[in-house]
Amino acid sequence: MGDNISMNLCWRSTIWDGLLSVLLCLSLAGTVQGETVANTPLSLQDALDIALQQHPILRVGQADIEAARQRVWQETAGYLPRGAYTYRFMREEIPVTTAVGGIEADDIIQRRTTSQTFNFHRTNFRMSQLLFDFGRTLHAIRSAVADVDASRSDLETLKQTVIFNTKQAYYSLLSTQRLLKVGEETVRQNTQLLEEAQARLEVGLAPRFDVTQSQVQLSNAQLNLVIAKNNVALSHETLRTALGSPQPLTFSVEDTLDRRSFTFDAETILQLAYASRSELRSIQAQQRMTAERVASLQKQYLPSVSGDAQYNWTGREHPLQDGWQLGVTLTFPLFNDIRTIAQVGEVQANLRRLKAEEENLRLKITIEVRRSLLTLRQAEESIRVNE
Repeated sequence: MGDNISMNLCWRSTIWDGLLSVLLCLSLAGTVQGETVANTPLSLQDALDIALQQHPILRVGQADIEAARQRVWQETAGYLPRGAYTYRFMREEIPVTTAVGGIEADDIIQRRTTSQTFNFHRTNFRMSQLLFDFGRTLHAIRSAVADVDASRSDLETLKQTVIFNTKQAYYSLLSTQRLLKVGEETVRQNTQLLEEAQARLEVGLAPRFDVTQSQVQLSNAQLNLVIAKNNVALSHETLRTALGSPQPLTFSVEDTLDRRSFTFDAETILQLAYASRSELRSIQAQQRMTAERVASLQKQYLPSVSGDAQYNWTGREHPLQDGWQLGVTLTFPLFNDIRTIAQVGEVQANLRRLKAEEENLRLKITIEVRRSLLTLRQAEESIRVNE
């Protein structure tokens, strides 16, 4: 019996020791893996994914799209039936005329007026449905849909801006890091030159001017090194802002300053820019929205037809007396032509402004594309000369 208990305890101890060993190995593996992930340099694609996921300016664009979608539903509600249910309770004091004794005097019945209080109930259920408005509501819906398209294009513009800022900050950080290495190497070399100049001065092989010149060069190199370190710190902050991160960067970036040769046709690139720039699509969608708004306002000169239905319950006591009614309402606007004319004129002016903005934007895109191509060619020539 004692041997069985001892063997059982040993067996359980062996199992617990094995489980603890497995858990310890998993913990160490997780720690090593976490350190590996933490020490992995951030690639450009990873930076872009982080920026597109967490940058707050993109949430602003998404909120604008959602607000525009809700405006579509607001305009669509004009085609839906409208109804209301009301209940009203009143307590009224009503004059009541009664005969006094029923005695006639000179063929005139003497009467006395008294007051009596009554409870009064009124219940009403009514519905109305727009039947025809010459397309006024339809144009309003189309205007709201175009507003959604404009908001989507604006969000795409924000995304492209975030991508551009992230790439620019990423490559700027890589550039400042390389310049920092150059600055450190320059300080090291000038330190050696100063030591050599001092050694030659001590043995009489060099004048003191060489030592002074080496000291000046070393001081300039140290100053440039301080500036390079500061530029690296500023580049880290710029990249953090581009990523939309509220915390400072605690990881390194992957050095991918590779150079590729580009061959572009200026006119082809320009036409591609016209077709793909989201700013142009946004303005064009705003133009459609404004044109539909003009059409909707112009339909306000015309009448509208709607159907009405009501069911009523009234009386002093339950059960109340009930009744219903059906009807068609023709509404013709009067005395508001001046206001409608002014509204149409305002929206038409906004439409002309949007068309002028599109022309101005095309001019900006043209100069941006041509300037970028010239800058690219200059950079390629500079690299070739420096090599």
